[in-house]
Amino acid sequence: MNMKIGAKTVGQNSPVFIIAEGCDNHLGNPETAREMCRQAKLAGADAIKFQHHLADEEMLPDVPMSSNFNMPLYEFLKKYALTLDQHRELMSYCREIGIQYLCTPFSYKAAEEMVSIGLEVIKIGSGEMTDVPSLVRMAVTFRKPMIVSTGMSRFEEIDRTYHALKATSIPLALLNCVSEYPPVYDDINLRVILTMIERYPQSVIGHSDHTPDLYTSFAAVTLGAKIIEKHVIL
Repeated sequence: MNMKIGAKTVGQNSPVFIIAEGCDNHLGNPETAREMCRQAKLAGADAIKFQHHLADEEMLPDVPMSSNFNMPLYEFLKKYALTLDQHRELMSYCREIGIQYLCTPFSYKAAEEMVSIGLEVIKIGSGEMTDVPSLVRMAVTFRKPMIVSTGMSRFEEIDRTYHALKATSIPLALLNCVSEYPPVYDDINLRVILTMIERYPQSVIGHSDHTPDLYTSFAAVTLGAKIIEKHVIL
């Protein structure tokens, strides 16, 4: 199975596609985000990925506070999320320097906004993987390739999403993922990648890695992962 991400073919007999996951590590500073794009390019990544949050579309204001943040997530996103205009400027800059711009929208409206400014591939995070109606609506409406992370999901849940999206005939990639930050090595069951390759033959299979080093990403590639997504900071 192959798919196109921008100008590059990803999948069988193609080089591994490397995504530098910038998420919200820019803390709302567009100059920091711009420098992250430049450094990702210099490091050899194929793509830099950020996130598009519309807090009122994806959560309630009184969402429980996570231990990973020093403020409620709703307030964090209101304060630090990139605006659509900032995404547009970063996308243009990435075209100039020759790196693919990717983005994870966390709601249908966020996806709609990103596609309106030229987003070519939609990345879906693990937390939204089981929202099949929204994913199918995105696939049917936007007709864009989709990369879907599968952390926290059972195979039965991945099966449901896989079959629903393949029925739309869009190019699809599924990423193995352990949703711990950072994960305990004992929890990194990389042989799941072998099962996914066999179980989802009409999808490109990759690995989204949250460990603090690179070893599990190397191992994932030896097992057949064709996309590696790795969190980055400056």
